[in-house]
Amino acid sequence: MKALGIIPARYHATRFEGKPLALLGGRPVLQHVYEGSQKSSLLSEVVVATDDERIAVAVRKFGGKVVMTSPDHASGTDRVAEAARSHDADVVVNIQGDEPFIAGEAIDQALEPFFAHPEIEMTTLMRAIERREDLADPNVVKVVVDSQGFALYFSRSRIPYPRQQDSAPAYEHIGLYAYRKDFLLRFASLAPTKLEKTEALEQLRALENGHRILAVETRHHVGLSIDTPADLERAEQFLRR
Repeated sequence: MKALGIIPARYHATRFEGKPLALLGGRPVLQHVYEGSQKSSLLSEVVVATDDERIAVAVRKFGGKVVMTSPDHASGTDRVAEAARSHDADVVVNIQGDEPFIAGEAIDQALEPFFAHPEIEMTTLMRAIERREDLADPNVVKVVVDSQGFALYFSRSRIPYPRQQDSAPAYEHIGLYAYRKDFLLRFASLAPTKLEKTEALEQLRALENGHRILAVETRHHVGLSIDTPADLERAEQFLRR
């Protein structure tokens, strides 16, 4: 089975213009993501999907592979789907371009179920929430799963709601997705759904259309994504430590 890692990257971002090329420890954020992804033992190849020549030049400079895509995509998933069409792959992993500390082990955990279970269409990752303040933070997406680990729902609100204090663990959803290639192309062609637009969570589109998402618990994740210049400074401090 051939697994392809695709990192969608765009230069223009509302909160942080040029984020993929911002320097972290003297190297672009995107280079950290690329090199971390290459530590996966199950990915056959890693490429960056972008519509910006500045990003393409930077990727080639650090020795990475790049695929130019349309500037009209509404989401990273659409960009990943376009890049996947031109590659020979059985499974495609959408790797967020703002996660400079992505671990190869975490990517492997998302990929492993595809090798053992041919019926699985899509996987993602989750981890136990440890900080109490994260429970009420809408930027920390929560997930609840069934007895087999398949997602029942994703929400920015706390789920499940504990009627008795601390009676149930809560899990944070980590935005790394793996898809069988044919499912990814079908998923990208589906129209946005009601709950997806309400929560602004694209993965709800799969659930609303009757598809199952296996959520794999991981401990191999550093939750330091780069959304703002302040996040970059926190990441710089973490890197120095």
